[in-house]
Amino acid sequence: MSLGATMAGIEIIAAVESDKYASRTYSHNHPATRVINADIKDVDDDTLNAMGEVRLLFGGPPCQGFSTSNQKTRNSQNKSNWLFLEFLRVAKTLKPEWLIFENVAGLLETEKGRFLREIIESLHNVGYTCSWWILNGTDFGIPQKRRRLFIVGSLQQKEIQSPKANSGQRVNVIDAIGDLPDLPNGSRYDFLPYKCAPNSKYAEKMRGTLVSCNNHNVTRNSNSIIERYKHVPQGGNWENIPESLMLNYKERSRCHTGIYRRLRADEPSVVIGNFRKNMLIHPTQHRGLSVREAARLQSFPDNYQFKGSIGFQQQQVGNAVPPLMAKAVFQTIIERSK
Repeated sequence: MSLGATMAGIEIIAAVESDKYASRTYSHNHPATRVINADIKDVDDDTLNAMGEVRLLFGGPPCQGFSTSNQKTRNSQNKSNWLFLEFLRVAKTLKPEWLIFENVAGLLETEKGRFLREIIESLHNVGYTCSWWILNGTDFGIPQKRRRLFIVGSLQQKEIQSPKANSGQRVNVIDAIGDLPDLPNGSRYDFLPYKCAPNSKYAEKMRGTLVSCNNHNVTRNSNSIIERYKHVPQGGNWENIPESLMLNYKERSRCHTGIYRRLRADEPSVVIGNFRKNMLIHPTQHRGLSVREAARLQSFPDNYQFKGSIGFQQQQVGNAVPPLMAKAVFQTIIERSK
């Protein structure tokens, strides 16, 4: 979200992030922003008020409780589902002119829309007129089928229309990552040169003036996992793997459809979530995605560097809002503010 904001020309005063590795990544890429590495519940009103005038507040409380892949705790009993109350507290304290609340599209469906109604009603009670939409990454030049919910609140009672989708052709996986270097299973390379000239306008945009980039880290899979990969065609999943290679699964038929999914080169990617756990497969190589490849599919430019061990880097990429999608939201608000 912050990267999209800066792309739109917005100055970010401060950011709150509880995870220390995500905070390291944030500090590295946003050196002019004050980063508070703490749980938002521990950031008191005095600290918030010391920030001075804030015209825009944005954030995305943890979304695992609303994810459609989480059916066990996708309800009001999950304490994480109530962290939007902290967002509301900050809004009450700072009273910014605009606010943006971001989350997974599954929030709309959780308990038949209860949380969406409560969030909008709560913001209305504080004085905000709210607009909300579900956006898909493919409509904004992002090579990924990723749907996100945005609630925009205006203290000046302004309603706001959904950002306009790009009219250009959708970006596919090979357009996004085709120029990145070939990598072995378990790659731990840092900086590597590109393997060829930009193969698309999207790749050219992500590269900028760079001749090499970093985060070429790939989870090291066992030989048995690599053997499974070899049987999965583009667009296929675990169902294409011979049963004899899946004997460690107690009930093979209950595997999630996203497990062992090999990306199609000629289509936008499926959702980049926990791509290590789901074992998303590179479209042409028998390995998982690198952190940089996943970042490209999220629309992070190559000069954006991720910090921490490979697992933390993967989590940061998978949890992120695509920067180009966020940029479109911020640009829409800037236009409405004029």
